[in-house]
Amino acid sequence: MTEKGRRDFCIECRKETEYLLQKRDIVKIIRDKEYIFGITVAICAECGKEMSVPGLIDKNVQEIDEQYRAAEGLVSMDDIEKLMKIYKIGKAPLSLALGFGEVTIPRYLEGQIPSKEYSDIVKAALASPAYMKRKLMENRKKMTDAAYKKAVEAANSIESLFSVSEKMLSVIASVFEKLEEVTPLMLQKLLYFIQGIYSALYGKPIFTEDCRAWIHGPVYPEVYDLFRDFKYNPIDDARFALLEGAEDVLTDEEKKVIDLVVNTFGIYGGKVLEKITHNETPWKEARKGYGDSIPSSEILPKKKIMKYYIVVNQKYAIDTEAGLRTYIQDMLDF
Repeated sequence: MTEKGRRDFCIECRKETEYLLQKRDIVKIIRDKEYIFGITVAICAECGKEMSVPGLIDKNVQEIDEQYRAAEGLVSMDDIEKLMKIYKIGKAPLSLALGFGEVTIPRYLEGQIPSKEYSDIVKAALASPAYMKRKLMENRKKMTDAAYKKAVEAANSIESLFSVSEKMLSVIASVFEKLEEVTPLMLQKLLYFIQGIYSALYGKPIFTEDCRAWIHGPVYPEVYDLFRDFKYNPIDDARFALLEGAEDVLTDEEKKVIDLVVNTFGIYGGKVLEKITHNETPWKEARKGYGDSIPSSEILPKKKIMKYYIVVNQKYAIDTEAGLRTYIQDMLDF
């Protein structure tokens, strides 16, 4: 891939020429191990030779650093910065909290490569508020009262925020990984469809949380509370790092259903998905006696949702994208 319109001095042509940015693979030996890295190079548009362009060496260093860390499964500087934001803690206090030397995290943020052991500790803290709390308590005496108190309060807040089941978090993480941007209303409906379709196909719910018949369709209150405190696009929130990798625990059957829902229902916005749920029996029955503007906390029983989608499956074959698309269109034409 190339970019045009850039100019600099070419030592081969002995004049200023246009150059193109291209990707090139290089081989480097690091700690007696061979790696192939893709770096950006500048190519003279006239003679085809590589040019030395200001800022490119720094870019190459960054590219190699990121690719090396990814290859070795090492924590990135971005991950460390997210950890600091999540727990409202500075560089030196974070080092002490994790049981490192006071200058370890500052050095990592300057570009030093962490050991696998220390990298795994940072990753564990980023993935689990409970683990971070444990590290804070273990190293309490090394920290100032103010830094400790602030970090523990943040950990308690995160822990209560992420109070939904591990399976629910895994499904949410998978949905966001596949769709990138999901509004809260859209997420609620996608979770409902995933629950219904999975239970119909495999005879059991995918997660334990109960759905409720709110005015705007099925809602999982725990998930509503979880995302109420996030930015409009939750994936931009540093706390979303806590979900990274969560989808790895999903089974093949669970992944299949999530893919089915994302590839069909996932192409619509929240209001369209709301219309579909409003035309379905479980929500309509749970809302009987409630007006259009009257709040309700009526539970949509998992068994009723499963029973409904078993019938839907018999008619539409919802284990296929084609069947689901037909079902969606019928619901929208209802």
